Amino acid sequence: MKQIQNAIVAVVALVAFVVGVSFYQSETEKTYSPNTYVYQPARPLADFNLVDQHGEPFTEQELLDKWSFVFLGYLSCPDICPMTMSKFSRLIPELNELPDVESQVLFVSVDPKRDEPENIRQYVEYFHQDVVGLRAEHKDLFPFVRSLGLMYSIPPSDQEEGYFVDHSASVILINPEGQIAAIFKPKVELKQVPTIDTKVVLSDFMTLLE
Repeated sequence: MKQIQNAIVAVVALVAFVVGVSFYQSETEKTYSPNTYVYQPARPLADFNLVDQHGEPFTEQELLDKWSFVFLGYLSCPDICPMTMSKFSRLIPELNELPDVESQVLFVSVDPKRDEPENIRQYVEYFHQDVVGLRAEHKDLFPFVRSLGLMYSIPPSDQEEGYFVDHSASVILINPEGQIAAIFKPKVELKQVPTIDTKVVLSDFMTLLE
């Protein structure tokens, strides 16, 4: 009889433990937008060679101790790029107001044949002086973009000057350790240019910080 009682007590204790764990997980689990994917654990970023809009090397050191929002574009882009830049120009002041949070916005040109540091500088500063413009030659740019989990496609070299560059419209979030923490995917609607929703980006970023 005593053995049966001990078994019942053990079962009750086990059930209580399982229920407690489930409740804790439900209370602590973070919820994000369907367009946001958070990497658990964060993904390492491969070594890279980039140059900023002032012609200075941009290394892994520039990613440390701050959150970095990274997106692709090019200066001749007619829609996605200026729209994303415009949205981030309005988001940056809100990011700067977050207490104890250092952040930066990185615009990576995927048109190395046409986009030079000086032109990139003029472009990013037109939208916001805090945006960091980056570039690299294709041999260095392609592995960096691939490491981010993004893509771009440049037309053949004999293409006329007025070509378009296909590229990802997502935004990558890099954590203060220089690792890929999340990806914010664009909102896709019929007959609309696919761009990110910066309200969602800010909301999910704050959730991630909690």
